[in-house]
Amino acid sequence: MSKLNKYDVIIIGGSYSGLSAAMALGRARRTVLIIDSGKPCNATAPHSHNFLTQDGVEPSIIANIGKRQVLAYPSVTYLNGLVTAVNGSDYNFQVSVSSAEVYTSNKLLFATGVKDILPETPGFEACWGKSIIHCPYCHGYEYADQATGVLANGDMAFEFGRLIRNWSQNLTIFTNGASTVSKEYSLVLHDLNVTIETALIVDLEHQSGFIKSARLEDGRIVPIQVLYARLPFEQHFAGIIEIGCELTADGFVRVDDFSKTSIPGIYAVGDCTTLFRSVAGAVASGSKAGAMLNHEMIAQL
Repeated sequence: MSKLNKYDVIIIGGSYSGLSAAMALGRARRTVLIIDSGKPCNATAPHSHNFLTQDGVEPSIIANIGKRQVLAYPSVTYLNGLVTAVNGSDYNFQVSVSSAEVYTSNKLLFATGVKDILPETPGFEACWGKSIIHCPYCHGYEYADQATGVLANGDMAFEFGRLIRNWSQNLTIFTNGASTVSKEYSLVLHDLNVTIETALIVDLEHQSGFIKSARLEDGRIVPIQVLYARLPFEQHFAGIIEIGCELTADGFVRVDDFSKTSIPGIYAVGDCTTLFRSVAGAVASGSKAGAMLNHEMIAQL
C-alpha cells in the first residue's frame, strides 16, 4: 500500500457505498484511503436483486468487481483494517486502526453500515439474509405466493403487512406477544385475509437457513417459507457517535441532501444513513457523496 502523510479523503467502510464514493473521488483525481474490516451488512445474503445490470448476482462478486475497478485509479488506496477511533476536525482528521497506525485526511466519509440486533430465537440467525429478510424489493419476488410471515407489531405490523401482501396473499403477522395493532387496522387486515398470530415464536425449523415452519409457545406449528422482519439496530461503528455526528430519532446518521453530517468535513452514506437498505441505493448515495466532497474541497481552496 502506498502511504501518504495525508489524504484528501479517508473512507471508513469499503462495501458498495464506500467503493462508489471512492470511484467518484478517484476520477476527480483525489487521494483516497479506503479502510475496511470486511464485514458488510449483507454478508449472509446469497444474491443481490433490484440493481440494474447486476440482478441476481452474489453480493461479494459485485463488491470484488467494484474494488478492482476502483483500485485501477492510482490515487485510491485500500487498507484491510479495523478503525478503532476517529478524531480531529475539518482538514485535520486522524483515523486510528487496530494495527496502531494513524492516518490523516482533510475529509472523512463514513460508509460503515449498521448492525442488526437479532432475537435469540433458535434458527433465526441461521436464516437471516436467506429466508428471513427485511426488504421485499430486494428479495420478495423470489418468495412470491409462498407461505409468508411478518414479524412486527403495532402500526409497523399493519403498514409492513399490507405492503408484503402485494407479494403473497398467504400471509401471517406474528406479533410475538399481545397485539398492539389498533382495532381499526386489525379489521382492515382481517378483510384482507391476513392472520394475526399473537403466540410467541419459540423455534424456527429450517434446512440450511431456509425456513420450513415456526413453532409457537403453545406447540402449534405454522408452515412458512419466508419471514420478513424489521429488527432493531445500532450503528456498526461507534466512532460516528463519539466524534459527535448527530443521529435521527430512528438511529440513523443525520445527513443533508449532499450527504453532509452535522460535523463539518464529515460525510456519511449507505445503510448507516437510511432505512432503505439496498446495494443499488448504497451505490447511488456513494457516487453523489464523492462528487459533493470534491465540490466542497474545490470551493475551500
